[in-house]
Amino acid sequence: MKRPTNGGSEAPRESVSFELVERCKKGDEYAWAELVEATHREVYSLCLRILRDPDDAAEATQDAYLKAWRALGSFRGDAMFTTWMYRVATNAAISKQRGRKRRRVHEVDADDETVSQLPSTASTETLAGARIELEAVEEALRLLPEHYRAALVLRDVYEMSMEEVAKQLKITETAAKVRVHRGRKKLKELVQGPAQETD
Repeated sequence: MKRPTNGGSEAPRESVSFELVERCKKGDEYAWAELVEATHREVYSLCLRILRDPDDAAEATQDAYLKAWRALGSFRGDAMFTTWMYRVATNAAISKQRGRKRRRVHEVDADDETVSQLPSTASTETLAGARIELEAVEEALRLLPEHYRAALVLRDVYEMSMEEVAKQLKITETAAKVRVHRGRKKLKELVQGPAQETD
C-alpha cells in the first residue's frame, strides 16, 4: 500500500499549486473550492482509514477543511500543501476518534535496544505479501485495533516519518515504532494467517 499519489520511489507530484494557495490566502472562494476539489478524495480517504466510519470520516473531513481555512495563513510553503493538509486531517480524525469515547488503549513501552531491532522501512504491502490484492489488505487494515491502524496508516500509507507519526498521535517515538511494528505483524497475520511454528 502506498500513499495515494504517484507510485514508485519518486517524490509525489503536488496536486495544489503555490499560486492556488496564495489565492486562497487572499480569500478567493473560487480558488478554495478548486483546492478542496483537488484534495478532498485523499483527505476523506485518510480520515476513513483512521476512523473506519463513513459518517465520522465525513465530519472529520469537514473539520479538517475548516481548520485548514482558518490556519491557511500559517502555511509557509516549506513543505507541499498536501503534506500540510494531511497533518491537519490527521489531527481532525484523531480528535474525532477520541471524541467517540471508546475504551482507552494502554500504552505500550519498549526499551530503545529492542526498538532499534524493529523493521521500520518495509512497506505494509511488502510485509503482507506483494501478490496480495489491495482490497484484502484494506479489509485487514479496517480490522486492526485503532491504535495500530492509525500508526500504520500514517507510516506506511502516507509515508510520514516515525517522528511525525509520534507527534500526530501524541506518543513517544519509541511507542510509535512499537505500534507500527506490531501493527504490521498483526496485519500480516490477518492477511496471510498466523505464522506456523517450525522446530
